[in-house]
Amino acid sequence: MKSILKAALVGVALSAFATTAFAGTPACLITKNNTNPFFVKMKEGATAAAKAAGIDLQSFAGEKDGDAAPQITAIENCVAAGAKGILITASNDSVVPDLKKARAAGILVIALDTPLPDKDAQDMTFATDNFEAGMLIGAWAKAQLGDKAKDAKIAMLDINKDNISVDVARDTGFLKGFGIDVPDLKVMGSEKDARVIGHESSGANPEGGQKSMETLLAKDPAINVVYTINEPAAEGAFAALKAAGKEKGVLIVSVDGGCPGVKNVAAGVIGATSQQYPLLMASKGIEAIAAFAKDGSKPKATDGLTFFNTGVNLITDHPADGVKSIDSKEGTAKCWG
Repeated sequence: MKSILKAALVGVALSAFATTAFAGTPACLITKNNTNPFFVKMKEGATAAAKAAGIDLQSFAGEKDGDAAPQITAIENCVAAGAKGILITASNDSVVPDLKKARAAGILVIALDTPLPDKDAQDMTFATDNFEAGMLIGAWAKAQLGDKAKDAKIAMLDINKDNISVDVARDTGFLKGFGIDVPDLKVMGSEKDARVIGHESSGANPEGGQKSMETLLAKDPAINVVYTINEPAAEGAFAALKAAGKEKGVLIVSVDGGCPGVKNVAAGVIGATSQQYPLLMASKGIEAIAAFAKDGSKPKATDGLTFFNTGVNLITDHPADGVKSIDSKEGTAKCWG
């Protein structure tokens, strides 16, 4: 049954490309899911850029963060359909073998937002410097607490336990920004600092954020700093704090900077968030595929990094000395552009 379904899906993909084969260059966008506003905006950017560049874009999505099986099927479909390029936000590292096969077949592979650990699995990554994004919110939280930072009680709401690169970078970046020693920047949880109450898996969604926050509050009701992998998780964390009557006096920080998240900064739900630009990631990725299809050229990294940096801004209405930021009004104007 599984092979029949897979064959059917490939057939659908082939038919989709076949109907537009003479209209432009076939390409694929594969996101972690199609419900998170971040990936919705990414798809919007890719679709608009593809239309402008004459690229026939087919979009696929996993079901949730960490579930790579639908993404692997999508990669196989895209290879079989003759795609010239694949843009992907990888759910985890299990997609690596199939992406390497795609590259071997002559397909340009662009990772969006989430770099893969194997350099041979992608031609380039278009992403925020997620470590810097974490550093910014960590430094902001430390500055807000002042002398009280030495006695902070910190809850860490990650995606899951898979050590996905974006998860690790934001997590460890936050801790370093807060002034906590992190012995191993490649994994989460290597720190020994007693201020870190614990790491929980939020699934990067409101329900998971609420459950994770409830678990950590049960461990230590005096938590006063909450790091969240993204703004949906922050929304859930706030709901748990409010239900426990503990929403006042707790700093919640996050990463994404989507319009709903910036609205929560303005409302005081989130103290500060690092704003990314997924629409730019996707549009730049499409530009790279168009250039590759035209003359075989491949994109290059920027700023001495191993990826193309699409930038980050700290959004807060309570600026801190020494931490560059913009307010929620400006953040609203920029959100996910």
